[in-house]
Amino acid sequence: MTTSEVDNDVLENDVEPLKLEIKVDEPSSCQRHVTVSISREDIDRYLDTAVGEFMQEASVPGFRPGRAPKKLVSSHFKNELNDKMKGTLLLDAMTQVSEEQDFSAISEPSFDFEAVEIPDEGPLTFEFDIEVRPEFEMPKWKGLKIEKPAMDIGKKEIDGHMAKLLSRHSALEPVAEKATEDDYAVVNMTFTHDGKKISTLNEETIKIRKTLSFRDGNLEGFDKLIVGAKAGDKKESKVVVSQDAETEAVRGQEVDVKVELLDVKRMTLPELDEQMLKQIGDFENEGDLRDAVKSELERQLNYRQHQRIRQQITDLLTESASWDLPPDLLKRQASRELERSVMELRSSGFSDEQIMAHVNTLRQNSAKTTATALKEHFILERIAEEEDIEASDGDYDAELQMMALQSGDSPRSVRSRIEKRGLMDALRNQIVERKVIDLITENATIKEIPHKQTEESTSAVDFAIGGKAASEIPDAEHGGEERELPKAVDHT
Repeated sequence: MTTSEVDNDVLENDVEPLKLEIKVDEPSSCQRHVTVSISREDIDRYLDTAVGEFMQEASVPGFRPGRAPKKLVSSHFKNELNDKMKGTLLLDAMTQVSEEQDFSAISEPSFDFEAVEIPDEGPLTFEFDIEVRPEFEMPKWKGLKIEKPAMDIGKKEIDGHMAKLLSRHSALEPVAEKATEDDYAVVNMTFTHDGKKISTLNEETIKIRKTLSFRDGNLEGFDKLIVGAKAGDKKESKVVVSQDAETEAVRGQEVDVKVELLDVKRMTLPELDEQMLKQIGDFENEGDLRDAVKSELERQLNYRQHQRIRQQITDLLTESASWDLPPDLLKRQASRELERSVMELRSSGFSDEQIMAHVNTLRQNSAKTTATALKEHFILERIAEEEDIEASDGDYDAELQMMALQSGDSPRSVRSRIEKRGLMDALRNQIVERKVIDLITENATIKEIPHKQTEESTSAVDFAIGGKAASEIPDAEHGGEERELPKAVDHT
């Protein structure tokens, strides 16, 4: 707890400062409860200014506008004057508090403006809560030893990625045979807990993989469940719902799932002819497509390298970061972290299918991933401040260009959607944090290790076992229309 009184020195803008008494309580490392008392002298000063401005247009019976006595105006328009000066007084007080205190706010103050009343006598006292960046001793970030995954992108990798690209333009045809790996299963799924149905998923087309990922849980062994089955067969399994599921009643609970196989479908890749080249991306020839595929693979590799390096750096820097993060802060920041991750994945060239699987993983571990991301942000932001690192207009343009390239839209449209969603601050943080990671990397000892490509093993569904509203994924759009992610996808 600290108490301070601001002196009478003139502020930089030549406005006489308020005589404030400020008391700050610390409920936790990221929370402050602030009590502010404004002197009667200041209240009268602001009121006198408001009266002087009001008198010029005040209409009082028996007097011409601007000619009524000051005391009469003050009495006749007491409520209006109080409302007029209260806004200015409180705004100036809040601004002065933020300048005088040594905490760094990370959110807007929780403050009920309407509840504050100007007293007839004595000082004005009001309170507010605010979330702040925790205070901590800065860890040493120069000279770290870091491993960097590396790989050569050759014909094999390009051929594999081109096959995935073609699969997005392929038709699925029903087959009368039993399901095999890499087939697609059209299923109905019913989820029950303690004999009570909690949700259903109908006529969903899902690529058969080892794991089926939902928003709030994973069905492991999905391939073993479906491979060898045929249309009409029914299977049963179990799924453990995530502790971070939005439906509280089933958090951490094991639920039963009944799967009805409606159809088995198989994919045949289309021929890469002139028409398909135009459909994929208006390419002149296969060579141009292969160049674009290689460029996209390089962006994805760069992202994975950056993420691996970031993980090592933040693991080292957050070892002693044992701050208590308020649950409300974590809950509110969870969606912001989700949106930031989606923007970064999109600008790095990943498909909606890959993004979906990653998003489901984040949702299933929301509290943990958000807490980790916040701790990383606090430390990286401190380094950015100390090293004068900021996002430039060119940085924004480059980031928006990458997202536009992936979505097939214009950078201006992408910026408009991001601004509409209030995500420019998240984009700014993404740019700044990447710059800080690059700076730390430049000052680190790097050891290259082989990048291990993971086997395609997960299909993802935008569905919550415990029940959930429509998708919150900030998706790309085309022609002004919002475009939903595919409901069932595979993930590398």
